[in-house]
Amino acid sequence: LAIGLLSTASAWIFVRQLNQPLKRLVFAARQLGQGRSVRLPISDTPSEMAEVYRAFNQMAEDVEQAGQERELMLAGVSHDLRTPLTRLRLSLELMTQENELTDGMVRDIEDMDAILDQFLAFIRDGRDEEVEDVDLSDLVREVVAPFNHPTEQIRLCLEPIPPFPLRRVSMKRLLNNLIGNAMHHAGNGIEVAAYVSGDANAPYVVLSVLDRGAGIDPSELEGIFNPFIRGDRARSGKGTGLGLAIVKRIAAMHGGNVELRNRSGGGLEARVRLPLGLMLPRDAV
Repeated sequence: LAIGLLSTASAWIFVRQLNQPLKRLVFAARQLGQGRSVRLPISDTPSEMAEVYRAFNQMAEDVEQAGQERELMLAGVSHDLRTPLTRLRLSLELMTQENELTDGMVRDIEDMDAILDQFLAFIRDGRDEEVEDVDLSDLVREVVAPFNHPTEQIRLCLEPIPPFPLRRVSMKRLLNNLIGNAMHHAGNGIEVAAYVSGDANAPYVVLSVLDRGAGIDPSELEGIFNPFIRGDRARSGKGTGLGLAIVKRIAAMHGGNVELRNRSGGGLEARVRLPLGLMLPRDAV
């Protein structure tokens, strides 16, 4: 009996010592998959897993370095293109002869400048921005005010929401992207709603931008948030296809998510859910 008990206890201890490093590895892999910087400690790791941890840490460093190089390259290209575009636009404005060709060139330059803005916004995702307690209703009113001047184009349906931790500038970018997308595809009949939902144990804030445009084909909904993907067939998409990718990244940075829903009677709802009363992801503060 004693030998059996000792064998069982030894096996349990061995399995536990093996399971803990594996669970830590699984957690770290998920964190890395979400774009967070993570390293596994090797000093207090059993020798059986130390080599695996070293390989994982090396892979994480390689992935981060590749991402930094890609972002640096895109930022450099976007920045360097600004100077010739500005020079071209200035030259066109100084031309005395105004015709349809000149106007078209000015519009093309403006479109290219807007595309570069999207690239830079995607690269600078606001991860370094400070977190502060924000009244979301006031922030929504601040963003919508320019769209409703001089006439109202966006109707607000805001319920009382207690202040909670947000990145102010990033959330304004998220809302501007959703409203701009709705105005481009619908033009009018746009609503912005914000309210608290969920139960007492897991409350969350719902921020919705609703329009009465053409909607999106259900087959496109799954991949519409990927970078450089546009809902061309359903909503005649233009631009870089980064607007919704930026929205998804900002929502994820706040521990939330975003989804698109076709509305009954036509139109689209972009619904963002943000946790209320919960801490942001560890690398967010």
